[in-house]
Amino acid sequence: MSTGETRRQLAYVVGVDVGGTFTDFVLFRPDGGGGFTYYKEPSTPDDPARAVGEGLVATLELAGVPRDAPGVVLHGTTIALNTILQNKGAPVVLITSRGNRDVLEIGRARMPSSFDFTVGKETPVVPRDRVLECGTRIGPDGEPVSEADEREVEALADAVRSAGVSAVAVMLLNSYVHADPERDLVRRLAARLPGVPVVASADVWPEIREYERALVTVLNAQITPLMDGYLGRLGDRLAAAGIRATVFVTASNGGVLGLATARARPIDTILSGPASGVTAAIEIGRAAGVTRLITFDMGGTSADISVVRRGEPELTTQTMVGDLPVILPSVHVISVGAGGGSIVRVDEQGLLKVGPESAGAAPGPAAYGRGGDRPTVTDCYVVNGWIDPESFLGGRMRLDVAAARRALSGVAARLARADLETPEAVAEAALRIATARMATGLLRHLAQKGEDPRTFTLVPFGGAGPTHASFLAEETGIRRILVPRAASTFCALGAVLAPVKRAYAASLGAARRDPASGAAWELLARLEEEAKAWIAGEGRMLTSPAFAYGADMRYAGQAFNVEVRIPDDVRARARADDLYELFHREHERLYGFREERGKVEVITVRLTVAADLVRVPLARIDAAKGPVRPAGTRSVRHGGASRPFAVYRRGDLRAGHRFDGPAIVEQEDTTVVVLPGWGVTVDDFGNLVMERGGQA
Repeated sequence: MSTGETRRQLAYVVGVDVGGTFTDFVLFRPDGGGGFTYYKEPSTPDDPARAVGEGLVATLELAGVPRDAPGVVLHGTTIALNTILQNKGAPVVLITSRGNRDVLEIGRARMPSSFDFTVGKETPVVPRDRVLECGTRIGPDGEPVSEADEREVEALADAVRSAGVSAVAVMLLNSYVHADPERDLVRRLAARLPGVPVVASADVWPEIREYERALVTVLNAQITPLMDGYLGRLGDRLAAAGIRATVFVTASNGGVLGLATARARPIDTILSGPASGVTAAIEIGRAAGVTRLITFDMGGTSADISVVRRGEPELTTQTMVGDLPVILPSVHVISVGAGGGSIVRVDEQGLLKVGPESAGAAPGPAAYGRGGDRPTVTDCYVVNGWIDPESFLGGRMRLDVAAARRALSGVAARLARADLETPEAVAEAALRIATARMATGLLRHLAQKGEDPRTFTLVPFGGAGPTHASFLAEETGIRRILVPRAASTFCALGAVLAPVKRAYAASLGAARRDPASGAAWELLARLEEEAKAWIAGEGRMLTSPAFAYGADMRYAGQAFNVEVRIPDDVRARARADDLYELFHREHERLYGFREERGKVEVITVRLTVAADLVRVPLARIDAAKGPVRPAGTRSVRHGGASRPFAVYRRGDLRAGHRFDGPAIVEQEDTTVVVLPGWGVTVDDFGNLVMERGGQA
């Protein structure tokens, strides 16, 4: 069966995003039978697979697709991330080269705070009594120095058995240069430890820096049993419901991975949720002719912000997960603990604060009527009229305004301030505080990149993103906002739009000092062969793969690297002079100068492979045949006073419709706020294009 025939047989492709409050679903029918279907199911934190299974059944019924029809499920999950953040990973043993047993405890030898000498010692991810040493050692040039004999390997296996662990991670010094000795040790241990996974760091991520390499290998080993168990339970639920679908899992780099890869490398999925939203924003922006975007994903727990330049996501290899540095490439996201469920409180000094603690899905905001009595950002929206309590989630969930007022009244009583005596005043102040927190994080990041927020378009999504976008734009000076049609389920849409994608990296040893030797090009060629073999095994439905190349480079003696993108034509010529020039240009762009006579080093080469699973077209909407009229008005508190806002229904808007703020646009899954001084135009794809200064 050909690739095209396999793809045409699919009845549906559905993206799933598990959030703290809701689990979102977006279904697309490749046969054109009904386009997109959107659905939200309350999350079940005790067993996320339950909400996924029940919501998927509901989504298929809503779309009119039989459960036994062949389909694809593209699933984003926070299982791996939450496991790491809560330090609930499975017990593992780490094996290192002799003399390197303290690699996790020493780390980077940095204090959490330069000004707080009372901070206690961090707890290593693997206790020292489960870190073992072995005699196999590799020199900095990649040549083996010594090898563990059979007696030592047997002793290591005995120690692993005694520890009763779920997996073994092996990280030997300099194995990134020459992996064979490390892989040989893994093979010999695995033969003695049936049923216990033994993983080599060179197979997880062969990049220089022993602490980060050890850490990512250990984390991968710790989360593998939990991720494997979750995906197994999910498969059982789908099978019990009669759903016949191939499952893919979203990845931190904005792509998706096949089930086998996700089970073997769950570390690739830890930051997949925010990455999927960025993927969708890029596609929406491309259709609108916009390549410079700031994505703003505001859900129940946090606001995640990312910057897109040149129509591509900003990737980073310096992501912090809790206090742990994870060096795998991921979409760079600034996360602020200010979401719709963030709790409004009074701190010990009597100051009004918002977040980072969240009410989550259970009990949720006070207005949800599920037993929550602590006010949240959502309660602020409800009390001040931004959200209609009767039409929340299309009327499926009515909100309790009185409960929200009671919760905010408690905060007002604790503040005891004349200007914050009413629930409405507290709500407005809390929204300003939440906005300031978001703006601070965004402006700091843009300043570090030398970027002006006025040159970007804000793309808000998540349940609260479109509601809060105007406030953030006013605070930061952003002049343009692009609100997608399916804003509340946008991360799930991103999963549908995402390609199958994986990143590779390999560091050079002593050869890094001489780019003219050709070692960098040889290493890229090796990575390309590995990537071709992997993508070929991800399924017959994929299109031809595309490759992107890069390298981390520096002037000799520099303490930091500069990531350089390598165009296809430069990769094809494989000339050192071209590589030098790429580095000089990027260094000059970032730091304002180039050192033509400086010695250039290539530290790490990088490659990303991607192929489309199903190319999903963005649907256009009908053109307007006349002006749009508001469905009514609503009194909203803004600027310290109540004023009328025109209310429009998103379903009534057609391409070309225009109107000015103050206005509110209501749709089933979110509410869009248009502040005074902003104008709105509906584009051909149903997106709301909001611009400061009147009509767009």
